[in-house]
Order: sequence, then structure tokens, then C-alpha cells
Amino acid sequence: MFPWFWLWAPQVRLPFSGDVAQEIEPRLDWFFNAIKPQAGDARIEAQAFDVASYGDQLGVITKLLMEMAERLPAEEQSRSQPLQELRAIHKRIEAIKDTERVKRIR
Repeated sequence: MFPWFWLWAPQVRLPFSGDVAQEIEPRLDWFFNAIKPQAGDARIEAQAFDVASYGDQLGVITKLLMEMAERLPAEEQSRSQPLQELRAIHKRIEAIKDTERVKRIR
């Protein structure tokens, strides 16, 4: 109503009531910043993870090891405790994947 009234209006600023200037940028690299410096370069790890996740990398290595182990004689395969453990782990992981695929379909 009176545009000139603002000239006499007091401006009171209580604590934490001033202007706020804040840069809001989500940090999506928290996982890779946690890698210890002696463990490698976090930027390289992030780029490698974009190519293939750790699970994908381990899956390929597991399949390769099991494929190579199949070339061994049957008695050596049965005696190899690490091979038996690897097969058991692989079997459990495949069961988890199958269960999750069925859940997604429903």
C-alpha cells in the first residue's frame, strides 16, 4: 500500500537467519574415496568398476578356473579341496541369482 514504507522498516537478523549460499552436489564417489592409497588409484578403480563390477570380474575368473579344472583327471578333481569349495560357492551364488530372477518376474 505504501511502497516507501520499506525505507523505515527495521531489518532484524537473528542467528542462523541470514542469506544461505550452499553448493548442493551429490557425492556419488564415496565408495571409491574409501579405497586406501596403497590399494590403488581410486579413479582407475572407479573406471574399472564402470567396465565390469567386482561380481562380474569374479564370475569370469570363477568360470575360467572351473573350466580349467574340468580338464584335470577325475581323481585329481575329487581330491582338490579348493576346487570343491569353489564349486560349492559358485553353486550357492547361482542359486541366489536364480532366486532373485524369479522374484523380478513376479
